[in-house]
Amino acid sequence: MSSADQPVGAPEELQLLAAPAEGVPDVVTDARALAEAADAVRAGRGPIGLDAERASGYRYGQHAYLVQLRRSGSGTWLIDPVACPDLTLVDAAIGESEWILHAATQDLVCLAEVGLHPRQLFDTELGGRLAGRPRVGLGAMVEHYLGYRLAKEHSAVDWSSRPLPEPWLRYAALDVEVLGDLRDAVAEDLEGQGKLGWAREEFDHLLAFTGPEPRVDPWRRTSGVHKVRTRRGLAIVRELWRDRDEIAQHRDVSPGRVLPDAAIAELALEHQRDTSPPRSVGSKEPRLARSIRRNQDVILEAIATALNLPEQELPPLSLPHTGPPPPRSWADRDPVAAARLARARELIAAVSEELVVPVENLLTPELLRRYLWDGPAAPSTEEVARDLRAAGAREWQVTITAPLIALACDEHPVERAG
Repeated sequence: MSSADQPVGAPEELQLLAAPAEGVPDVVTDARALAEAADAVRAGRGPIGLDAERASGYRYGQHAYLVQLRRSGSGTWLIDPVACPDLTLVDAAIGESEWILHAATQDLVCLAEVGLHPRQLFDTELGGRLAGRPRVGLGAMVEHYLGYRLAKEHSAVDWSSRPLPEPWLRYAALDVEVLGDLRDAVAEDLEGQGKLGWAREEFDHLLAFTGPEPRVDPWRRTSGVHKVRTRRGLAIVRELWRDRDEIAQHRDVSPGRVLPDAAIAELALEHQRDTSPPRSVGSKEPRLARSIRRNQDVILEAIATALNLPEQELPPLSLPHTGPPPPRSWADRDPVAAARLARARELIAAVSEELVVPVENLLTPELLRRYLWDGPAAPSTEEVARDLRAAGAREWQVTITAPLIALACDEHPVERAG
């Protein structure tokens, strides 16, 4: 490990941040305390650290069950968005001030749900990636840049529980207490490497983030569905997934707590060739058997629906492909495009190593594949740059990768009739 990769102290010497410097604040649960929080935030100075705790794996969706804020001169505030679901008062108090987030895409959507919208932000995780850090979790970043150790044992607890235990609140307060110093250290590192402008472009791009694109047929993401090889079996998966999702949403619990993916896949495999609906279903695996037994009536109805569907209403074995084919098939389908892709990857990987920036941050692999499969026959650097911008690439990405892509195309020109 080089000195640049060494944290302030060796791991055994790192001081554990066990408690917030100012103690654990009371949780804001009413309008009076919320107004007090907004006034304090407005009176503070500089950027404001924000975080949100969800109940992934416990509740339906990705809603916030605790919002943490800290600003110099304002202190730390822990807000219960269940008791106070409208935080527009706090949003107005923050105004144009910079947000500090770690892994912004995880929190922006649930913060927007309660009325919090950034005008500018700094993502310490993304900044760490651009700075070349091999580990960018909050704990690892704090160790490297600040020389402290964060306890992370409460990261996966059920934050929808009430009342929230004091150890959980201590953990939540510490997560925002370190963000200000971490932001400054990461910014200094990026500036020293000449990358702070790149980071600013990425952070500005995040301001428009509203969540991942909705999936077509999200039920196809069920774990184990790849083992189901018949359209009738896929219909069973689809009906079970839909019914489970409806129940989970109604109960406000994680779908996996209603019926695990493994149970859905097992039931589809077991009954995909049945000629009549089963009278009962089960499993030899005790955990799955319990879930199936609890939902016996719903499961039987879903399987019956799938088995009784006419052939033309069964889902296809796979969805129509809308983008470039998988790269492994390029050599057979278009050897020139395959050669371009291989060369472009090689050139970008070399620059990635030189700049110490992950390849996927220089340019998303999907954008590269789409361009090289659908792009013009012999593009100039300017043409590549124009098309990359139109596809959403940031200017710093365009500046670095457009000449490399043009070079790869020049080395492997396409011969087209016309």
